[in-house]
Formats: sequence, C-alpha cells, structure tokens
Amino acid sequence: MPRSRFAIRAGQAFVGGAFRPAVVVIEAGRVVDILDGARTTPARTRVVTVPDDAVLLPGLVDAHVHVNEPGRTEWEGFRSATLAAAAGGVTTLVDMPLNSIPPTTTVDNLEVKRRAAAPSAFIDVGFWGGAVPENLGRLRPLHEAGVFGFKCFLAPSGVDEFGHLDQAQLEAAMEEVAALGSRLIVHAEDPELLTGGGELGRAYAGFLASRPPASEQSAIGAVIAAARRTGARAHILHLSSADALPAIRQAKEDGVALTVETCPHYLTFAAEDVPDGAGEFKCCPPIRDGANSDRLWAAVADGTIDAIVSDHSPSTVDLKRAGHGDFGLAWGGISGLQLGLSAVWTEARRRGIPLERLIPLFTTGPARVAGLDGLGELAVGAPAHLTVFGVDDPLLVRAKDLLHRNPITAYDGKLLTGRVRRTWLRGVSMFDVSEGGAGEAPRFRGPARGELLVARGPVAARELARVAAR
Repeated sequence: MPRSRFAIRAGQAFVGGAFRPAVVVIEAGRVVDILDGARTTPARTRVVTVPDDAVLLPGLVDAHVHVNEPGRTEWEGFRSATLAAAAGGVTTLVDMPLNSIPPTTTVDNLEVKRRAAAPSAFIDVGFWGGAVPENLGRLRPLHEAGVFGFKCFLAPSGVDEFGHLDQAQLEAAMEEVAALGSRLIVHAEDPELLTGGGELGRAYAGFLASRPPASEQSAIGAVIAAARRTGARAHILHLSSADALPAIRQAKEDGVALTVETCPHYLTFAAEDVPDGAGEFKCCPPIRDGANSDRLWAAVADGTIDAIVSDHSPSTVDLKRAGHGDFGLAWGGISGLQLGLSAVWTEARRRGIPLERLIPLFTTGPARVAGLDGLGELAVGAPAHLTVFGVDDPLLVRAKDLLHRNPITAYDGKLLTGRVRRTWLRGVSMFDVSEGGAGEAPRFRGPARGELLVARGPVAARELARVAAR
C-alpha cells in the first residue's frame, strides 16, 4: 500500500452537487475513488472520519484577493494571506494585479510577484494581469505568461500606478482579450456619477451618497454593450447594487459571455447598521441598504450570481482609521478572507437557503470565472483539496485572532455560525482546529506547499523559489 494512500469517511460529503455519505480515497495528492458511504473501505487503507456534526467539502476557490506583496507587504503578504485563506477552507486563490508595487501589468512585473509568492504560499495561487492605458495592445505577453485574465477599472483605482480605462479603452481591451481567448474582469463604476474625493465626514451616509447605484448601473451597461459587440468574455467584479441585476439577467439570456460575482460583506451587512467613523466597513462600491441586500440574495437563489468571493482588500490599521474616522479619507477595502463561508452561511441559514445552494458559489463558480478547470469539485481525478466545515459551530470573530496581517475587520465582534475545522491541500492536512488545545490557536503543518498556477498548469513553488534564489 502506498504510504500516501488514505481515505476520508464522511456522513455528508458534497459530491455531484449534493450531500451524501461517501468514502473519498486519496492517493498521491488526488482523489482516486469515491465510494458509497455504506460500502467497505479498501483494505489496508488508513481512514480519517469526519464527525457527524460536520460536512466534507471541496476546497474553496477565491478568485478575488489583494495580497499586496511586494511593495505594500505591510498591508498583506503571501504567507499571512494564504494562512488566513487555509483557515477559511480556501485552497486556491487568484491574486489581483494591484495594490502591489509593481502592479502585474508586464511579464517582468508578474515574475516579481511570482518570486515573492513562491516561498510563502501555503495554498495554490494564480495571478490576474492588469489592463491599464499603458499596456493596451500589448496584453499578449502576459497572456502567454499564464495570467488567468485581465482586470481593469472604469473609475480611479485609488493607487497612481494602476490607471483606469475610458470608454474607448474599454472597447479596445475587450477586442484584445477576445482575440486572445482570455477574459476581462471589470471594476464597474462610472466616474462621471461619483462625487466626493476628499473629506466626507464620519457618517456613513455621506460616503454612500458619493457612490450611488446609478454609477454601477451605467458602468455595467457599458461593459455589457462592449462584450456584446466584441464577443469578449467579461466578468463584473464585486456587484454591490441590485439595480444592475435586470440588465445582467437580460444579457445572460441574450447569450452575452458575462459572469458576475458578489461578496460576503454585501450579503451580510447593511448600510443602516454601519457605525459612524467605522472605516473598516468602507469599500468601493459600497455596502448598501438592507433592501438591496435582499435583492442580491434573490440573485444568489435564482442563479444570476455566479460566484461569491472575498475581495479581501486589506491595509494597515492607520490607513483604515485615517482622518479620525472620516469615510472620505479612510482606505477602502474589507478584510474577510478567512470568514467568507462562515459569514454567508450564517445569513443564508437565517433566510432558509440550504448550504448546498451556496457551495458552488464558493467553489466551481469562482473556478469557472477564472478558467481554473477541474477545481472546486470533489470528483475522481481532481486534486485532493478538501475542507471540513462544522455547520453548527459558533464562531465569535476577534480581529486580533485572525490570520491576515493587520488586526482590523468589519466582522470584529460578530457571532457567526459555522467554522472550518480542517483543510487538506493535495491530500496533506495543513490546517486542523483540533490540533490546538483549549485556548490555543489551531495549528498549521509543515512548510508552505502551495503551487503557483498558470493558465496552462501549475508551476511548483519550490522550483520558482530555486529560481528566485539564483
């Protein structure tokens, strides 16, 4: 019997879109068989049993994470980000092309990012490229270097080194990615409809009014029109305004190659509950009111929304508290990489939405958005990326105990239901709550084993680390 062969027995495993009893047999880092839970385990196979009050899931995929290393590593780094991800059941993330310095807008800059990630990734990491005014017409080298697509902004990004596209440049980017067979992922806000840009005060209402729903509607309409004309694959990032949903639904019905994501903070917080001066709740586009959240949930339930991702966009505490709580001056971004499934499941259960409806939005949905074929499924031949989720476990969030770099988050003090207990990467148990004693932090096993992914396959992190050391 190969030493790497073992099985995981679960009374509830998410297989083929539903929960059922199963014995998942793993060898050499892949799932080699899935047996009915009532059948005998193969002889001489070590068995790990999932407790009856927990479920076995495929590893989650988060296709929207800002790691920021290098250049702004004090905001977040690959080690801290991937540890937090693993503790949240995420086994694959795709890094955004900003806010690192340099941004991922050239092949040389991509290699800088890969060298930073190689020795520190505890989970698998892929990379988005950036489409900015300076590199339009020259996206092919990044595409051939293995980025999973190209991100652009239609409004100022907040950092000088990553410019936004105007309408003509959006069209040009769409034409280019269509010719490459790639995808354009878009921060969709219309700058002509945004106001502010300086002090807005400590009341959240002032910030919310500065980024109205009409800005998202206008920009999303422009993306749909450009995708319709060019045939490009387009993806709407972090949908906040439910007012854009009718246009999105119509575009999908018309066959436009369009996908859309939303984020846990839009599904679990409401504008009317944001405290004055609480910069940890600031993000762009903003958290809107409870009625808007209800409509986003309806889009989750009816399948309009393709993925739920963190948009983990951290910064230092000082930047989040800038201006003594002035929402116009605080850095925008929610830190929630470790908490997404728990937060959304807490609210879904309150609304009577079953867990099996959510799981594809955290697994195969974001994987397909990024073109990560074969990820996010518990299936024979798939990598043995797995997580155990305690569906009833209470989780009181304390920012200081989370594993991302800076101890600030909008979820601080929130009592959630559901907690990740264990995570395997290619069959190696690398996070386990049970290994921490009473009052101790859960433990991670071994060195960083993540692989750096390219659009055509994985590059072993240890090989890239060897390159970086030359």
